[in-house]
Amino acid sequence: MESLFNSPFMVKLQDFGQKLGSNKFLSALQGAMMSLMGIIMIGAISQIITSIGSTMFGLFSADSEIYAILYSPYNFTMNLLSVWVVAFFAYNYGKNLKMKNPLITMVDALAVFFLVVSPIVVTEVGVSALDMTYLGSTGMFVGFVIVFIVVQLEKFCADHNIRIKMPDVVPPFLQDSFAAILPLFFNVVLFLGLDGIVSVVTGGAYSIPSGFMALIGAPLNALTSVPGMFILCTFAVLLWCFGIHGTMILVPIIMPLGLQAAAANAAAHAAGDPLTFYPVALFAGMACAGGTGNTLPLALMGLRSKSKQISAISKISAIPGWFGINEPLTFGMPIMYNPILCIPYVLNVPIVMLLTLIAYKIGWLMPAWISISALLPMGFAQYLGTLNWFNAVWDYLMLIPATIVYYPFFKAYEKQLIAKEAEIEAAEAANA
Repeated sequence: MESLFNSPFMVKLQDFGQKLGSNKFLSALQGAMMSLMGIIMIGAISQIITSIGSTMFGLFSADSEIYAILYSPYNFTMNLLSVWVVAFFAYNYGKNLKMKNPLITMVDALAVFFLVVSPIVVTEVGVSALDMTYLGSTGMFVGFVIVFIVVQLEKFCADHNIRIKMPDVVPPFLQDSFAAILPLFFNVVLFLGLDGIVSVVTGGAYSIPSGFMALIGAPLNALTSVPGMFILCTFAVLLWCFGIHGTMILVPIIMPLGLQAAAANAAAHAAGDPLTFYPVALFAGMACAGGTGNTLPLALMGLRSKSKQISAISKISAIPGWFGINEPLTFGMPIMYNPILCIPYVLNVPIVMLLTLIAYKIGWLMPAWISISALLPMGFAQYLGTLNWFNAVWDYLMLIPATIVYYPFFKAYEKQLIAKEAEIEAAEAANA
């Protein structure tokens, strides 16, 4: 396997990954993702506590006041994930481009982001509220585009001295505030115009974020056969490698199919008829072993890693990963824009799906006939959806092929990080 990683292809791939990492835009994005660790972890803890309390032990119902209180940290962390991504991303990108005041750049990017993806809506009772549809992870990619355009336009204005000039006696913070007016105005006009064009062209059916999601999702609706599910799921994890929430793009397609399949099998079960395998069941193979990309093996292997970064990320990712929450690992390892880990991240999914398909065909796995949508530890939802213990065990068996796929790539990445960390420590010791 060592020869594979030393092959010309892998060397070029790693060089490409290093170039991506040194790109000012992508390095700012990577820094933003790593800065989200606290937000992601608090959201994960809130999600786990409410799931255990309501679904597993029945301590409170999902519509109770205690549930709302315990779930509120999730609402202000993961359900606003795109907001925090845009904030950190714009600040880091502004710093990378040596903007005079990256904090103002960050605020401007947030203002434009809210303008584009979160219009004010009025409820039936007359309450004004922000539309939160795209403030969670689904709005991340649109946020990336907004940050790039906003920061680049502000950089252009700064480089060409396009600003409202104030006398030198005016305090610097006030000068910076006035200097930001014209760039922000240009950005607001630009994005309002783009959103208006999208709305007019589509007859008011779409805005920028909804249009983007529809554009990606439309050709995927037809791919609901067995081969289609392989294409859909592999494409979804590939999108994740570029910062697009592929899972959420599939959910509007998969969820109705899953509910229909469960309802049909529930009727068959009640009538004493054989249960039917529907291709939508293969969707579980994309995330059965620790979330999208089956990443729990990475966290488990990383617990004993000699790399400080991998070890630290793995320690905070293992338990959430058992619940299928793998954002701490995806953003922290990181997997996004990391060719070495993106390859097994994508590759293991069709392998696990193929094994799952075989298990269904030979009768080892039972098709679900009870619809379970709650967040539960590995295997729990599979058991509750079928009342078949082997369905629960299967998730844990899938750790084996996923680990086999991840292992050589993990070791190669670990080796790189250990060498990099040793260089940093040596440099710090020399400067001490």
